[in-house]
Amino acid sequence: MQQNMLRQLEEAQGNLASQEVDGSAGGGVVKARANGQQRITEVTIEPEVLEEGAELLSDLVLAAVNDALDRSRELAARSMESLLPPGLLPPGLR
Repeated sequence: MQQNMLRQLEEAQGNLASQEVDGSAGGGVVKARANGQQRITEVTIEPEVLEEGAELLSDLVLAAVNDALDRSRELAARSMESLLPPGLLPPGLR
């Protein structure tokens, strides 16, 4: 039983690597994409935001990346939750 559960968890983690979610900031002028393993795979910046200055751009990139990572954690939690008995989801994945 434990080996079966371990195999299912490993399979789910592998599947998360191929699933992606998007985050954005500034009404979509900065976008970030993350996979289900909380790795940023892409950042897109619309050219017009470059004229606004480095500080604003920095804030928008941080916000978009954090949004993508939040969504990635939610994706991972949903994936793991379906495999584990109720109440066994590790802290930080809820």
